[in-house]
Amino acid sequence: MVSTPGAEPRKITINDVARSAGVSRQTVSRALNDKGEIDGDTKQRVLDAARALGYRPSRFARGLVRQDTMTIGLVIPDLLNPFFTEVAAAALEAARTRGWQVVVYDTADRAEEERATLQVITSQVDAVIGYFGCSESELESYTRGMPVVLIDRDGRGTRFSSIRIDGEKGVHDAVAHLVAKGHTRIGMLDHHARTEPSIRHDWFTAAAKAHGLDAGLVSRADQTADGGGEALRTLLAAHPDVTAVFAFNDIIAVGALREARRLGRGVPRDLAVIGFDGLQLGALVEPPLSSVALDTRELGALAIEQVARLLAGLDPLEADELVVHAELRLSGSA
Repeated sequence: MVSTPGAEPRKITINDVARSAGVSRQTVSRALNDKGEIDGDTKQRVLDAARALGYRPSRFARGLVRQDTMTIGLVIPDLLNPFFTEVAAAALEAARTRGWQVVVYDTADRAEEERATLQVITSQVDAVIGYFGCSESELESYTRGMPVVLIDRDGRGTRFSSIRIDGEKGVHDAVAHLVAKGHTRIGMLDHHARTEPSIRHDWFTAAAKAHGLDAGLVSRADQTADGGGEALRTLLAAHPDVTAVFAFNDIIAVGALREARRLGRGVPRDLAVIGFDGLQLGALVEPPLSSVALDTRELGALAIEQVARLLAGLDPLEADELVVHAELRLSGSA
């Protein structure tokens, strides 16, 4: 353990051993698992470093569990949101092909629930995948060297592996489509729970400005259908000439569809609506929802693949490989 005065001792990780021995973490893994791909001197240097630091390998590295009995923790903010349900299903599908188990933790999008989950998760699983609002230093203090794969976070500036969702082109295509249909007053229903405008708002703003449009027609919404309806009412009260909206996600967009009907606005005749996520739910509403859609199966497969690499001590996928692109999928609402 490594400690500083007044701080809780920090658990030694495989990265600490790698730095001490002057080798990669993959080499440490091979040495500790008695693989034959490294020479004897290097192996001994790794073992000496591990012993000197007091490194205790994970259950997986110690061979107490087989690779086909791994348990992965999936942390999501809201199981009631169909998007996260689809993400969970995708991760379960990808893990099942390896014979792994997945335990799903719902934090209810609350910081205290997230911390409570992190306090118990390291004793129950071999790796963690998920959405986290806490800082990286706080996350590391809980997971302490355990493989962690973040979802929907830019991995180019993080110490953890992260799967980035890139919908910039899809949002630009959505705005371009609306402009081609004759819309000049296009609003956005953003996610209001964020302290700052979302990255999707940034994409929308850039796209609107590229077409010479007013990018300030924005209303904030809860990530619920009711929130989407309320946000649309607020937007139209302030800007009644809006004829199209782009929503932060499909749930908000579905609420906007419902509210448009209540207000007597036909969709897409009087108000075009485009969401983001591409949920299966979008095909069940009337008219069917247009959306900037992403492949949740690809997202789940990438997350599980990266976890497998980290656990096995293999070279992890690089940040530019951990990207899921979202593309415009047109339907009846726009």
